[in-house]
Amino acid sequence: MALPASSDPAAVDVLHSAYQRLRHEIGKVIVGQDKIVEGLIVALLARGHVLLVGVPGLAKTLLIKTLADATHLKFSRIQFTPDLMPGDITGTEIIEENRDTGRREFKFVKGPLFANVILADEINRTPPKTQAALLEAMQEHHVTAAGVTYDLGEPFFVLATQNPIEQEGTYPLPEAQLDRFMLNLWLDYPGFEDEVTVVRNTAGPVMASADAVLSEEELRLFQDLVRQAPVADSVIEHAVNLVARTRPGREAAPDFVNAYLSYGAGPRASQYLILGAKARALLDGRLTPLAADVDSLAVPVLRHRIVTNFNAEAEGVSAVDVIERLLATD
Repeated sequence: MALPASSDPAAVDVLHSAYQRLRHEIGKVIVGQDKIVEGLIVALLARGHVLLVGVPGLAKTLLIKTLADATHLKFSRIQFTPDLMPGDITGTEIIEENRDTGRREFKFVKGPLFANVILADEINRTPPKTQAALLEAMQEHHVTAAGVTYDLGEPFFVLATQNPIEQEGTYPLPEAQLDRFMLNLWLDYPGFEDEVTVVRNTAGPVMASADAVLSEEELRLFQDLVRQAPVADSVIEHAVNLVARTRPGREAAPDFVNAYLSYGAGPRASQYLILGAKARALLDGRLTPLAADVDSLAVPVLRHRIVTNFNAEAEGVSAVDVIERLLATD
């Protein structure tokens, strides 16, 4: 498939049309959760990864599996457990006899990371060593075994989940590792009508399924289109200013940031705000993003990148409260 030039409005129309088809197919299986679905697609187009937080039973696995089904992508689910080792996810070398020579040779057996869409289920239940192996693969898009580097292929999208209510026996990700995720999305309970529809759809004899409407090649082209999309300097400055105001002790920081935050977000937050804003604009059929697109992504981009202090905890002020106040006082 050949896309028009990124500056051609026809390219935006092609992507917008593909997005509508994709949402339609996902909607056959996933009821509601529109903002979560949009966030996943934004991150996928921006070549980012997502940390999804939600209690059990909210169809996190089904959601990401449906996204893979609708995009012709290879799906792999990894259940993270306390005894999971790095080699269990990246792959390992085994000794195998060569039938032609009769000699024993080492052969690399690829692990479940060798797929396009990875569901890292309950990432905080595995030790930091294995978490680091996953996060290295997310950043570098390759793994190394016995000194040999193996590319993971493109596209490569990781959705890691965490359970917010059961923390016994977990290994929470430190802030430096959380920063590798583009978005932190919180999956909430469905509304009453949506839950009625879910029960009706899943209690019947036939389960709905999504048809593949987007190829790997098309997805890679759309990812390139997001990178090439123009963005005004004023929008970039708006994103950088928003991030700069999260840093306590700096000139741009308001008093409530100095009072409630220990650390603010780094430059990666500014980068992801702009990439996400460009993807969101293109999905909406617009060639270039607005400041409003940046603001709409502020919570999922910044929530896991700012650290509240004791004062915030004592007064019941959350990271989201700080971000919303920043947006309100912009």
